[in-house]
Amino acid sequence: MTLDRRAVLAGIAGAAVSGVAPRAATAAQPLSASGLDAAQFGVRAGAADDQSRVLQRAIDQAAAQRLPLVLGPGTYLVTDLRLPAGAQLVGVRGASRLVLARAGAIMSAEHADDVSLSGLSFDGRKIAVQGRGLVSIFASGNLRIRGCAVLQAGAHGISVDQVSGELSDNTVTDAADTAIFSQNARALLITDNIVRGAGNGGIRIFRSDKGDDGTIVRGNRIEETSARGGGNGENGNAINVFRAANVIVQGNRIRKAAFSAIRGNAASNIIIEGNSCSDLGEVALYSEFAFEGAVIANNVVDGASAGVSVTNFDKGGRLALVQGNIFRNIDQRAPATGAGGQGVGIAVEADTAVTGNVVDNAASVGISLGFGQFLRDVTVTGNIVRSVPYGIGVSVVKGAGHAVISDNLISGARRAAIVGMEWGKAVTGDLVKEGVGTYEQLTVSNNRMR
Repeated sequence: MTLDRRAVLAGIAGAAVSGVAPRAATAAQPLSASGLDAAQFGVRAGAADDQSRVLQRAIDQAAAQRLPLVLGPGTYLVTDLRLPAGAQLVGVRGASRLVLARAGAIMSAEHADDVSLSGLSFDGRKIAVQGRGLVSIFASGNLRIRGCAVLQAGAHGISVDQVSGELSDNTVTDAADTAIFSQNARALLITDNIVRGAGNGGIRIFRSDKGDDGTIVRGNRIEETSARGGGNGENGNAINVFRAANVIVQGNRIRKAAFSAIRGNAASNIIIEGNSCSDLGEVALYSEFAFEGAVIANNVVDGASAGVSVTNFDKGGRLALVQGNIFRNIDQRAPATGAGGQGVGIAVEADTAVTGNVVDNAASVGISLGFGQFLRDVTVTGNIVRSVPYGIGVSVVKGAGHAVISDNLISGARRAAIVGMEWGKAVTGDLVKEGVGTYEQLTVSNNRMR
């Protein structure tokens, strides 16, 4: 029977007493009751040469035995390791470092269920890789990546496609493109990760075509998301959900994104709840284009060009609840550009209830209803709006639909509490004082201004 390193050391100690020399180990044996030691396969920490070949052999043999492969402390130069089904790699957190030797991924898997990575650090050395993740997993079920660090990826940090499982408690730093990129997921859990300095996106949940996704993005900390790829919103978002339905984005802490904290594009039945967001360059919370169903509740936004936008009724965007949020310090630097523009706390268009929110210190309009003729069946009740030029603006363009504005408290509106708007321009007097006049589609009642 073959001995592992621990057994060899014990044998040496025994030999010193008995005078019998130990036999050399000839093959890998369990490092403990549950794992194999990579060093027994010839994998050398700190070696100057590429360790890919020997480490691949170790991965394959450990996976064949359905045992974890334990990678000790040190640096290992590798490229394009392939993970078979059942592969389990375990490192010493912060000490077991896999460093990219040349352009490619460090690890990838295809059609490989039950893969697990934990306690490993992956360093891409900023080597440019077109559209790939430093760790890249395709069409695999029950994936687990936990407690790993991904640094300096030349494109994406972790990329997964057609995957179910869990990405949790990882740190992804300075990815050139997206820190964590999921496409076509099957009920993926992305939780308690730290993302810093992503080049174009923090966490992206995308689908090739609109459909059920079911990913949960919860408890992540995402900071300093840039938009190096340019554009007008496809880059620069801390969390971006595109075409994916039934996604929950909950309890995340987001700071400093070039565009939005959370952006849902054609993302039906999205829930955006309990997130803390600050220092955003554009609309903080976005539900846009061809979506049906959005719940945006109990979030805090401090510092953005706009607080929340539920928009694009012209493209089929409809059906939302905006409730219990706090929006403050909404673009004090930007000029007041009217409904739908910068400095708006809450902007909605169709089939939406806006209730129990607080907007404090917005540069243009506290709550904006509709844009041009794009307004239908909106209620605004029980909100507090403070320190704004216009408290509530509602579209009165020909063709605009019904709105109910009642039981709101508007404090410190410098120009008017509630006004009719034509696109970005106020065209009526204060509807609280003057009534709705000929605008029979509007109900304005029981609002208090001070």
